[in-house]
Amino acid sequence: MKIYHHIDEFVPLNNAVVTIGTFDGVHLGHRKIIAGIKELAESTGGETVLLTFFPHPRMILHPEDESIKLINTMAEKAELLDALGIDHLIITPFSRDFSNQTAEEYIRDVLVNKIGTKKIVIGYDHRFGKDRRGGLAELLQLGPVYGFDVVEIPEQDINEVAVSSTRIRAALIEGDIELANTFLGYPFYITGTVVRGDQLGRQIGYPTANIVISETYKLIPSHGIFAARVKIDGNVYDGMAYIGSRPTINGLTRNIEVNIFDFDQDIYNRRIQMQFLNFVRDDMKFDSLDELKAQIAKDKVEVERLLGSS
Repeated sequence: MKIYHHIDEFVPLNNAVVTIGTFDGVHLGHRKIIAGIKELAESTGGETVLLTFFPHPRMILHPEDESIKLINTMAEKAELLDALGIDHLIITPFSRDFSNQTAEEYIRDVLVNKIGTKKIVIGYDHRFGKDRRGGLAELLQLGPVYGFDVVEIPEQDINEVAVSSTRIRAALIEGDIELANTFLGYPFYITGTVVRGDQLGRQIGYPTANIVISETYKLIPSHGIFAARVKIDGNVYDGMAYIGSRPTINGLTRNIEVNIFDFDQDIYNRRIQMQFLNFVRDDMKFDSLDELKAQIAKDKVEVERLLGSS
């Protein structure tokens, strides 16, 4: 997959089969759409183009709203789309100027002149252009003028996409990892850098990798203990993940940590991926570190059972 970080980097194609959207989660609903454009491209000798936006439009149009959290970072989204076989991914920087284009300017200048769209696969409710005035009707009207066909995604499929995205975010916030993963079609994961912590885990016999995520918009699941798998340089390890403020020692900030089973390598400053497989329990405050240690021992037994590694 070729990635373009601005529409101006893209050389128009002779037969572009295009879809547009944020595709946050790249979940089962999105995969149905992607399978559709791939099939259409194959049957017409075209190439698939997915046009997405970053920052997310809501981050630009509503900067005061800090509650916007996304299932994937842009890098994670690109990784997932690449695995699905998209030919071209255009990541368009979203700005107020971009949002102020009229519907026809957007169709003519972006879809036709910049991309070379011959077929566009779009939802009945997709809106674009200044004040979101453009939509399916404008595409159908201008398609014959600019030489492209419009394939409408049925309302039922669009509703499945919308419901899935909303339910995935809600499930992650509530700690229902299993439901989120069902909708995603793959284990939810985070990608971050391992940093030095205060070594508390090591002191009680469960050393952890402390993970920092630089993308503040990345959605983080609810506090608790999780069965996890960790990918480091292509190798995958079982582990026990923790998200929380460490109330037993009166912690004040959220920590993301993972105890990687049967692992003793130095991975400070390394980028790792952590997949969440199962929720084990809520974060809890214990009366002593000994009580905490005893509970973690029980947690590890449960995690090993869930992962089949015991």
